Amino acid sequence: MRRAPAAFLVACVLSFGAHAGPDDRVALVIGNAAYPAAPLDNSVKDAKAVAFALRELGFQVIELIDANKLEMVRGVAEARERLKGLGGTGLLFYAGHAIQVDWHNYLVPVDARLAQARDVQLQTVDMQSIFDAFKAAGNRMNIVVLDACRDNPFGPSGSSKGLAPLDAPPGTYMAYSTAPGNVAEDGASRDGNSLFTAQFVLELKKPKSRIEEVFKRVRLQVRQRTEGRQIPWDSSSLEDEFYFDEGTAAPARDDPRVREREFALQKAEWDRISESKDAAVFYAYLEKYPSGMIAALAQSRIDALQAPKIKPQRDASGRPGDVWGEAMNDGDRFWYHVSSGYTGRTTGMGSLRLEIRGDEVWEMWFRGHASVATVRGTRAGFTEKDESGTYDPPIPLVPGDVWQVGQTAKSRTVWKPSSGPAQWMDVEVKVVAREPVTVPLGTFDAYKVVLNGLREDGTRITRTSWFEPGWYGPLKWHQVIREARSSVPEITSRELSGRERGTE
Repeated sequence: MRRAPAAFLVACVLSFGAHAGPDDRVALVIGNAAYPAAPLDNSVKDAKAVAFALRELGFQVIELIDANKLEMVRGVAEARERLKGLGGTGLLFYAGHAIQVDWHNYLVPVDARLAQARDVQLQTVDMQSIFDAFKAAGNRMNIVVLDACRDNPFGPSGSSKGLAPLDAPPGTYMAYSTAPGNVAEDGASRDGNSLFTAQFVLELKKPKSRIEEVFKRVRLQVRQRTEGRQIPWDSSSLEDEFYFDEGTAAPARDDPRVREREFALQKAEWDRISESKDAAVFYAYLEKYPSGMIAALAQSRIDALQAPKIKPQRDASGRPGDVWGEAMNDGDRFWYHVSSGYTGRTTGMGSLRLEIRGDEVWEMWFRGHASVATVRGTRAGFTEKDESGTYDPPIPLVPGDVWQVGQTAKSRTVWKPSSGPAQWMDVEVKVVAREPVTVPLGTFDAYKVVLNGLREDGTRITRTSWFEPGWYGPLKWHQVIREARSSVPEITSRELSGRERGTE
């Protein structure tokens, strides 16, 4: 659940860049509340709490309270100048009103008077201008956090509630207080902050506050406390690790022995809870292992037991934002051209029929009229069994619960082949691009998903698939298996030539 980019104003922390020293980490913190027609209760308190926490962590902080447009523009310029040429980290935290128009997100100053859509560009601050400013500074890393996804009080000036989904620009981590196209709850925590900001500040105070784990825990706490009415959302294109209390660092190399011990502990605990019907059990597991090797599966169990009460916003073309919610029906049928992985020439035809059995999804593969393979998975998109063996725990086909470039899931499983001993298998699956793809059925705007697997015996598997939102079966599928004991890889390809819906 990814899993996924956005309720941009409710929670969008901008962290741009770089080294661990305090002199090259600059945060612009804005809290706007004094809107004449729609004042807010929490946003000034939120900004002050975040500004204090960041100063404690060594950030230079530019703090703006109830800022008009000129003050906001000057604040962005000051942050850019402080960071210019340092290769540092820039962070934006914004709490206040925000609005989306034509798939652009705008931060609303307190002096804005938005009577109609054309007022927005003149009187607000376009988020793109902030991205451009930090890019001009030459930051190595960008962090944007927006706690601004509230109901739009400006009438016809916005095109939709909440904020528009955005993919994080290179070197950027974006965090939003709720999912794209949705609004956050205005209720305050005990200290007077919004629920999202209160959890964010709490996580900042913890040692070794790695950015991904900070926002994963924030997401868990907000989701659990609102019973799924508000679910924070993020998008990342970071290559380096970032710690709020230490700065940036290159990703640490895994020690295989440590990883095996960690997996043994995580799997033993997972085996004890995997059949539970209590969502709280899986919340507790993820609080303990937010980036663990079974985290994606634990998140899917929460989705099954406590369904989100919000829906991801459809994209500009009207396609669904969630990965599997509208994607499969019993009896869905797909026809494929099967081709040589070496020559690209078609070598035959195959078809796939889905059978939905409760929460299980069975893929029935046919060559001609004979079934040649069956794959059993779950509605959440995890494979438990295929023609090569079984996976315990199941492995993800795609990362997360929303279509979002940059979404990644890493996991480990015990693979039991049809013959031979069981062995561990590491899996990383990532949405790497949104791009056009042409297959016999036509040309489609698709998400490209790459799965990389490494088995204990050294065998490497790379599977590249292209998916169209709203459908389960891939448009195109290309897999390369390089066995450690063989110099000739096994390559399989197929492309979609037809499909039809089954029963609802």
